[in-house]
Amino acid sequence: MAHIASRGPGRPPAAKAAETRERILSAAREVFSELGYDAATFQAIAIRADLTRPAINHYFGSKRVLYREVVEQTNATVIAAGVARAREATSLLGRLSAFFAAAMDAESADRSSAAFLVTSVLESQRHPDLVSEEQDALLNSRKFVAWAVNDAIERGELTTDTDIPAIVEMLVAVMWGMGFYAGYVGRSEELAAIVDKFEMLMANKLWQLRD
Repeated sequence: MAHIASRGPGRPPAAKAAETRERILSAAREVFSELGYDAATFQAIAIRADLTRPAINHYFGSKRVLYREVVEQTNATVIAAGVARAREATSLLGRLSAFFAAAMDAESADRSSAAFLVTSVLESQRHPDLVSEEQDALLNSRKFVAWAVNDAIERGELTTDTDIPAIVEMLVAVMWGMGFYAGYVGRSEELAAIVDKFEMLMANKLWQLRD
């Protein structure tokens, strides 16, 4: 009778391995956003993921490797997804609205996404080597806003004497302020209402100022 080799310990089937890996990433995102990079440990992540510490080590050789993967995944689901959706719109307000809509979708699926992105900006100041330029959420969001504002000027949507750097930084500040609110303060329905009012403000429909 032919001998059938059994799968060795610690090497689960591909589907189970992918599921376990995703559990680790999700747990790590929560722990990193709550404790910060320095205070987060594999043990804390293992407890959150309902796994053993050696199981975390099996998939990720170091905390740095795990953190960078969480950064890459979260950027893809929030920042990159938002930019991709925004590029389908044709106006500055439409692009900002599309970006916020994509971010709210990600926040509804996993609130820790917004919280983690906010803390990742802080961590990049403490540990510049933790996040590559390609995965820098603040840098990428600023590039997106700068592109949207410059394109709006070229199309005549904004006046050519617009102070571009100031407008870009104002919108970036609003964007990350909403990110902080989404991750740590309000619920998804409250965020949706705030985004709606911001869009009305941008469209000059929120209020009428009187002399």
